[in-house]
This record gives sequence, C-alpha cells and structure tokens, in this order.
Amino acid sequence: MGPVVAALLAVTLAALWAVRRATRPFATFAAAAERLGLEITAPPVPETGPREVRKAAHAFNVMQGRIRRFVDDRTQMLAAISHDLRTPITRLKLRAEFIDDEDERSRLLADLDEMERMIAATLSFAKDDALREDRRPVDVAALVQGLAEDLGGSYDGPDRLVIEARPTALKRAVANLIENAVKYGGTARCRLEAQIGQTVLTVADDGPGIPEAEFERVFAPFVRLEASRNRDTGGTGLGLAVARAAIRAHGGDVILSNRPEGGLTVTAQIPNAPIIPAANA
Repeated sequence: MGPVVAALLAVTLAALWAVRRATRPFATFAAAAERLGLEITAPPVPETGPREVRKAAHAFNVMQGRIRRFVDDRTQMLAAISHDLRTPITRLKLRAEFIDDEDERSRLLADLDEMERMIAATLSFAKDDALREDRRPVDVAALVQGLAEDLGGSYDGPDRLVIEARPTALKRAVANLIENAVKYGGTARCRLEAQIGQTVLTVADDGPGIPEAEFERVFAPFVRLEASRNRDTGGTGLGLAVARAAIRAHGGDVILSNRPEGGLTVTAQIPNAPIIPAANA
C-alpha cells in the first residue's frame, strides 16, 4: 500500500501544480482588467507564457491602448472646443459693456461669467489629470481636517491616517463634498475612520436632504436640483460627479443617505488599508 499511496500523492500534487499553472494566466487577466477599470494608464500585461496566453495578452494590451487613445482624443477635442468658445465669449463681454441698460448689462455679463465657469469645469472634468497621477502615501486625516477648517466644516477622527492615494484627486473629491455640504446644508460635519480593509469618510449636513429617487441623478454632470438653480448656490453641477469619479478611481464609491433627523450624509469609501496605524485624538 505504501508505494500506491505515494504514487497517488505524487499524481495529486502534480495535478494540482498543473491546474494552478494553467489557471494562473486567468488570474493575471482578471487583475489586469480590474486595474484597467480603475487606472487608464495601468501598465500592459506581460506577453509571456504559452502561445495562446501570449496572443490573449497581446489582444488585451491592444485593447487597452485603443481605450487610452480614445480617452486622449476626447480630451484633446474638448480642450479645443473650450479654447474656441472662450474667444466668442470674450467678444460678447466686450459688446455687453456698451449696453446702456445697467440691469440688462449686469444680467448678460453674469450669464457669460457662468458660461466661462461651466466651460472651465467641463474641461477639468474631462481631462481628469488628477486621476492619472501616481499613488503615494497621503495623510488623509490631515487633508480632511485642513479642508474642513478652511471651508467652514468640522472634523472628528484620528490625528493621523496614511493611505496610498492620488493626493490631488483625493483632495479635490473631499473639497467638493465639504463645499456641497456647507453650500446646500449649512454645515459639514466630517468624520473619518479606518475600518477593516477601507477608509471611510462621512460628511453630514443640516439641509433639506435629497429625495431618494434623485440619489443617482445628482451624480450626473451638470445636474442641479430645482431648489439650487440660482447663481448664488447653483454652481456648475459637477461637484458630486467629480468627487465620485475620483473616489471610484481609487476603487471605492460615494453613497448618499438622508438622516432621520434631517439633512444629508455623504459616505466616501476608499478600499485602501492604512499604512500607518491611526492615533486617536
């Protein structure tokens, strides 16, 4: 029985090794596809291994290159459109200065200023330069606390919490969430905590909240709810869209919920374990 058992064990181990070797490329492709979904500038898949694997890796890399060129072409097109639109807007502003009616002149100039802001915001959103930056250690606790103090919010959380992130994109996302809360809800109570496998930031306000049916729609670019459609608080409608794009580029998401006592809570989840343990205040 000894030699038979040894032979069976050897065959089993060999089979397991063969199966693992055969399925390893699938794991590589799955990881590459997930990485591409988060980072358009992800490195190509190594074109090594058996002939079929090399062909599949080459096809994947070609597809990734085409997607990157499509995104770059779209960005260049929007940049050109933005540049071309600024010239006629400038001419319209000069002509508006000759309007005798002061109220009409002020309204027209305000409309042109809003158009310029929308063009600039559109270009910034389309370029997504911040999402192309490399990840590096970021003290997200210091970032959130500093933005909360600068933008009129409050902070509750650790004194230090370092994660791997894109600093510019993360700062833009957090700033947009705090600014939205202060603008539409009167305050921004920021709470940061490290959970298992993720860092979670919640921003709560005291505003009227948002109907649940509108939760997804408010993330669409240029969408503004009726209550905010004015020049004082309306903005360009890109704040939440930019914030969610940045957080999703980190592999996370932004979730909305209405508070029972009134107000809106925005939760940003970043699945990136802290590098340095947090120290509570």
